[in-house]
Amino acid sequence: MTADGDGRPRQRVDKWLWFARLARTRTAAQKLAVSGRVRVNRVKNHSASRLLAPGDVLTVATPSGIRVLKVVAPGDRRRSADEARQLYQDLSPAPANPRASAREERSPRPDKRQRRAIAAFQRSVRDDFSPDEG
Repeated sequence: MTADGDGRPRQRVDKWLWFARLARTRTAAQKLAVSGRVRVNRVKNHSASRLLAPGDVLTVATPSGIRVLKVVAPGDRRRSADEARQLYQDLSPAPANPRASAREERSPRPDKRQRRAIAAFQRSVRDDFSPDEG
């Protein structure tokens, strides 16, 4: 952690992402920071060493959706998830249905009867298009 000319504490993007628990490992945080899926104050970030200060706004594209986070404080070490939430203010729009999980948004898995019907169909298609012997 360093300080800029104004005396505001600053921290590397990758370390902050790790401290804020947006990445499971420091290496994953570095990869996320350089992947182009992180924007700092609306500018696409391609460097893990870019310095963040309190007040900066991050837009992070994660597999679960886009998160907009305002940096409240730099981290000094990786802490529990509850304490990590103190490092940022979540500005992301609320999902339309907060109880809907990613699994519910996808089509449901077929039950046993449906799986057997699919397997029978695949067998019939395979038999129809198999080369004739002889």
